[in-house]
Amino acid sequence: MTVEHRLNISTLPYLFSPVSADANQPAPLVLFLHGARDRGTDISVLLKRGLPRFVDESSPLPYLFAAPQLPEEQTWVDRESDVIALLDKLIASEPIDPSRVIISGFSLGTAGAWHIAASHSSRFAGLVAVSGRVPKTLEETQLAVLKEIPIQIFQGAKDEKLPIEDTEYIVATLRGLGGTVDFTILPEGDHFIADEVYGDSKLQQWLISQSRRQASVVA
Repeated sequence: MTVEHRLNISTLPYLFSPVSADANQPAPLVLFLHGARDRGTDISVLLKRGLPRFVDESSPLPYLFAAPQLPEEQTWVDRESDVIALLDKLIASEPIDPSRVIISGFSLGTAGAWHIAASHSSRFAGLVAVSGRVPKTLEETQLAVLKEIPIQIFQGAKDEKLPIEDTEYIVATLRGLGGTVDFTILPEGDHFIADEVYGDSKLQQWLISQSRRQASVVA
């Protein structure tokens, strides 16, 4: 599959991949936020790893995919409104089921995904956090809104940038609030586990099985 490079002057440039051609109804969207070292002006660097690489090297998938790129020195929190603007644009122009939007992030992108999901919890059917921490600016009251969103967290046991104890605390907090959280530790993994995580068939199935309507019923 060839992932398209799109320039969006009003918001952020982004990679985009349409749903497989045989889809006959609105499909899920997976919105991916990259890590710190992929910031800049060469969007093709996103294709070197993680979910963008998986999508680019796969046969047509049963979901649409979008991955905006940050300029140097910026964070996803800085560009929160532009990420939501891109989401709105895609929902308006592509065959996306708005109740089946998943947000995912790697490293710096995970912090952004936590922040954006907490700030716009009604927009997302799931959150996938890979090798990243919850921003310290998010208080427990803000985390409480995430109990409506199924969450998958992945971390390498040998990740020197992120203590397992910090993640375990967030998992326990969310579960205590009534959230649905799966926490997977990769025993031999370091910080750079994105290729292994996103290539897993169970996670790929999870991405297309979430629905915001179902999450609301369960809650």
